[in-house]
Amino acid sequence: MKTLYIECNMGAAGDMLLASLAELTGDVKACEEKLNSLGIPDVTYEFEKSVKCGIEGTHAHVAVHGVEEDEHMHEHHHEHEHEHEHDHHHEEHEHAHAHTHEHHHDHDHDGHSHEHHHHHTHMSDIENIINGLNVSDKVKGDALAVYGLIAEAESKAHGKPITDIHFHEVGTMDAVADIVGVCVLLEQIGADKIVVSPLATGFGQVRCAHGILPVPAPATASIIEGIPTYSGDVEGELLTPTGAALLKHFADSFGTRPVMAIEKTGYGMGRKDFAKANMLRTFIGEADNESDKVVEMKFNVDDMTGEEIGYATGVLMDNGALDVFTTSVYMKKNRPGILFTVLVKLEDREKFAKIIFENTTTIGIRFNEMERFKLSRREEKVMTKFGEVSFKVSEGFGVSKVKPEYDDIKGIADKE
Repeated sequence: MKTLYIECNMGAAGDMLLASLAELTGDVKACEEKLNSLGIPDVTYEFEKSVKCGIEGTHAHVAVHGVEEDEHMHEHHHEHEHEHEHDHHHEEHEHAHAHTHEHHHDHDHDGHSHEHHHHHTHMSDIENIINGLNVSDKVKGDALAVYGLIAEAESKAHGKPITDIHFHEVGTMDAVADIVGVCVLLEQIGADKIVVSPLATGFGQVRCAHGILPVPAPATASIIEGIPTYSGDVEGELLTPTGAALLKHFADSFGTRPVMAIEKTGYGMGRKDFAKANMLRTFIGEADNESDKVVEMKFNVDDMTGEEIGYATGVLMDNGALDVFTTSVYMKKNRPGILFTVLVKLEDREKFAKIIFENTTTIGIRFNEMERFKLSRREEKVMTKFGEVSFKVSEGFGVSKVKPEYDDIKGIADKE
């Protein structure tokens, strides 16, 4: 199984993810040309080499009207203290602005004067931009879903409907470029499964146009609800709303790097230097074996007949339990009893608690969440002199097992 692992020990921002994925493709320059051909209005991409703590990687520059967002931020006097200067469209850009009039500013970069008109856009404007791009329907759908997560978070943070949320022009186009670019590269890489590490958010406070806010900022905090995160030991804002939304949308699971044969590693660099390498790292490779989380549910009964125990076991299996088995035990008062052990998927824990209470006499269930390793499995049919026989093939961890299907063998034996 082609697996992509995204390691976010220093948080995540759209540009870091973009640069890291470009390295995974094996041709960063071709990625740059591909992204610049997408037709995002007034946006240009440029990848350059960057070194952090002696490690070489790639940094992604995304410019709007030829100017990167950080430069706009300084010209607009936004006092947002970034621990990651690479962060794009932080809260002051994503938050709804109380004013709606246009700003006219003169910018002076490298001796050249640039004039820009800045206005605010609605979610409907963003949808029109994305739907008009030269990308596949899948990329459009993914990009709109990611931006929808950001819009929902802003709506929740400000207590306003999504239709009333305005995005700053520069932050908007910068975010669209990051989001669409990542969606395009993920489609190109074509991983069967995406696993993401727990996300480092940073800690402390951050100053933005709306005042001093805690880290993670409200929009980011809303997006990361339900996924594993931690503050880490770096003071400042490490995780941007764009980075959080992209990872939440694409991750199949969160956790440690699975057992996999790594084919290539990508390094997406931030701009600022820290004691730790300021980077997001990605790995692509084959994971023949699988690891996932299951819940082991246990309970004891001493007042059920054999028929009732058999019926309850069948009900549990019919409803999708991964396994059910019983063990003879001696309980309090020296009564013989039965210990039920039921293995279920993590998301099915409450479902099976209800089934157990409905179909057994127990009044309490113990459970443990645990990880398991399992071999990948498939079925192959082989024509033998006795007829067609199905074989179960299990592979992984350098092991391959082949076993004929019992019912097929029994059918052949019955005919002899």
